[in-house]
Amino acid sequence: MNKFFFLFFFFFLSCVYSPNNADKMINLSETEWVKLHDESEESVIIDVRTDDEFSTGYIEGAVNIDFYMGNKFISEIDKLDKSKSYFIYCKSGARSGQTCELMKQKGFKKVYNLEGGILGWTGELEEL
Repeated sequence: MNKFFFLFFFFFLSCVYSPNNADKMINLSETEWVKLHDESEESVIIDVRTDDEFSTGYIEGAVNIDFYMGNKFISEIDKLDKSKSYFIYCKSGARSGQTCELMKQKGFKKVYNLEGGILGWTGELEEL
C-alpha cells in the first residue's frame, strides 16, 4: 500500500507540477550526461534503483538511494547539498525522471536525468 501511495504521489506531481523553462528537468544522452558530469566541479551520481538492481552493476562513483523507500527516500533527498550538481539514473529513466522533478520542486537547480537509464548505458559498470 505504501508503494502505491508513493507512486501515486509522484504521478500526481508529474501531472500537476509545471515548472518554467529554467527549472525544467534536463534529460541528457549518455554522451552529454558523462561530459557534463566530468565538467562539473561538485557533482554527485545517484542511482535510484533498488538494492538488488544496484548489486547487478552500477556507474562508477554512484550513491544508491532506493526510490521505493517511501518517506526514507524523501528524507535522503532532503539531506543533499542543493549547491551541487546531481546526475540521476535508474533502470530505464522513469524513476530517475521523477526524482529529478522532485528535486527541482525542492529547490535543487542542477539535476540531470540519464535518458534511457542504465539499460541504455554503454559504459563500464562497477560491481559490488
